[in-house]
Amino acid sequence: MDRRGFLKTAIGAGAVGALARYSYGGADGRRPNILFCIADDWGWPDASIAGMPVVQTPTFDRVAREGVMFENAFVSAPSCTPSRGAILTGQWHWRLQEGGNLWSTLPARFDVYPDMLEAAGYHVGYTRKGWAPGFNEPGGRARNPAGSQYKDFAEFLKKRPDGRPFCFWFGSQDPHRPYQWRSGVESGMEIADVRVPAPLPDSETVRTDVCDYYWEVQRFDREVGELIKALEQAGELDNTLVVMTGDNGMPFPRCKSNLYDRGTHVPLAVRWPARVAGGRIVRDFISLSDLAPTFLAAAGLEPTDMMTGRNFLDVLTSGKSGQVDPQRTLVFTGMERHTTGRAGGVGYPMRAIRTHDHLYIRNFKPDRWPAGDPEVYRDIDNSPTKTYMMEHRDEPAVKRLFELAFHKRPAEELYDLGKDPNQLENVAGRPQYAEVRKALADELMARLTATGDPRALGGGDVFDTYPYYGDGNAPRKAG
Repeated sequence: MDRRGFLKTAIGAGAVGALARYSYGGADGRRPNILFCIADDWGWPDASIAGMPVVQTPTFDRVAREGVMFENAFVSAPSCTPSRGAILTGQWHWRLQEGGNLWSTLPARFDVYPDMLEAAGYHVGYTRKGWAPGFNEPGGRARNPAGSQYKDFAEFLKKRPDGRPFCFWFGSQDPHRPYQWRSGVESGMEIADVRVPAPLPDSETVRTDVCDYYWEVQRFDREVGELIKALEQAGELDNTLVVMTGDNGMPFPRCKSNLYDRGTHVPLAVRWPARVAGGRIVRDFISLSDLAPTFLAAAGLEPTDMMTGRNFLDVLTSGKSGQVDPQRTLVFTGMERHTTGRAGGVGYPMRAIRTHDHLYIRNFKPDRWPAGDPEVYRDIDNSPTKTYMMEHRDEPAVKRLFELAFHKRPAEELYDLGKDPNQLENVAGRPQYAEVRKALADELMARLTATGDPRALGGGDVFDTYPYYGDGNAPRKAG
């Protein structure tokens, strides 16, 4: 959405009830089922249909071929808890108070789409990883924001009342670390065929680690395939809105917990034959915070006033490919505290604006270490790749990549995606980019201000004061 269109959209301070408005159902008028499948740390373009030669994702490929594949889908934050909170609430994570941090709580004042669908007659539930990691009770919630928990999809369907549409959240733990070393290679993957991501050094260790990541991506894909098969056998697949995506990028240095594409850009495919023509690739920018209002619209409901996400059902049902909505030409991302890996347990606050041509990042605390304080660098998941980069940091082939991933960064970063699609060359200080840098910086701050981001309004340090419930710091039980 462009700035002018966005500023015309009223953003209320309170929630309103879910009211019937839309009439999007299948051919028979039934409300659709919703099957939302989210991987844990799966980034773009790590799917076979996206051109990666080693990883095989037949289920995602099928959903994409028979539905719509979005080439420009981005999370709100490249960290599990805030990313999932943004998906559930339909809001950017910086609006969610404690929910903007990892290992936090999601205050009950923020409506979530599963509760709204349940109130409208849907059978709602989840399995495995829902909204997480964090605790429900401090936020005033009696259950996980993703709904009631079930052992598996079969149990969920067994307890479904006759005639009710359902909304199910399948939250895999794959491909989150740790991995079984050499699981990918031992399954038959050839490390010589791996396309090593540009932020990482090319070595046997890194290639093997990437294969292990791929092995878990494939397990996620296979399990989603089993869910789809169950719906197919039950005759309910065609009126089920199936979504496959990830909550942030791959868990490698300069990827997860960063605002570069390898941290925020995720696969997204949507299939719903009752309403959505398949065989399409769309370039429109989608924030995963757009999913909540889209699910509500598909069910015939209105979003709440608090939702900043934009329903993209019009894009899905347009039958078009390429750039469908001329306003969807940019997206915003951000980051607060991922771990407590810095002195004082503070985070590394960032915000970014991503267009087709540029990525602009504002680092609000450039004096802090973005990957966490040395020598632990805790914001980077422990891994063979991390260890390899630390041990070989002085070698010519590793040195610059190590500095990009582990060292401090300037207050502003700008990347020219036409010349540098991998975002390795910061051009923010070059005179020829001054006009572009200023325009993007102004656009970013205008959006943050309009949506009440504490970082834009002078109160951003509040994110460092919220409790961190990881490391065994569970909230005390009352009484």
